[in-house]
Amino acid sequence: MVITQDLDTAVGVSFVVKIDDEDLGVFSSCEGMNCEVVMESREEGGNNAFVWQLPSRLKYANIKLSRPLGPSTAKLASWVSSVAAGYQRKTGVIQAMRADGTIVAEWSLIDVVPVRWTGPSLNSDQPKVLTETLEIAHHGFQAKG
Repeated sequence: MVITQDLDTAVGVSFVVKIDDEDLGVFSSCEGMNCEVVMESREEGGNNAFVWQLPSRLKYANIKLSRPLGPSTAKLASWVSSVAAGYQRKTGVIQAMRADGTIVAEWSLIDVVPVRWTGPSLNSDQPKVLTETLEIAHHGFQAKG
């Protein structure tokens, strides 16, 4: 039995996020990179054997990015607060990177808008790493490469 090793396995340890070429920093967690085909059910007159399942559109989930607080937090907060001043949707990029900085995978996001920023829970009785979470909405993504 021959076992081959794929040296390009996508082991992502960090995720770089850019919005219109502005670097928002490195995140340690990225969730929600998925899409779903919304199906519509149609019953055909005279056909009692089944119901037609027709694809109608794609639905994209919001993406949640998390990381420890750091120097990039101020830049992120500024971008999120820009929505209040009349925001235009932008393009975004998420790059999955190995520990050595090699880009393993990259996705372009269409019409990105920030939905929610969640800061750390501040409690001196339970010392732990302070983290922040960014949630973004978009109109679709495309894998690069």
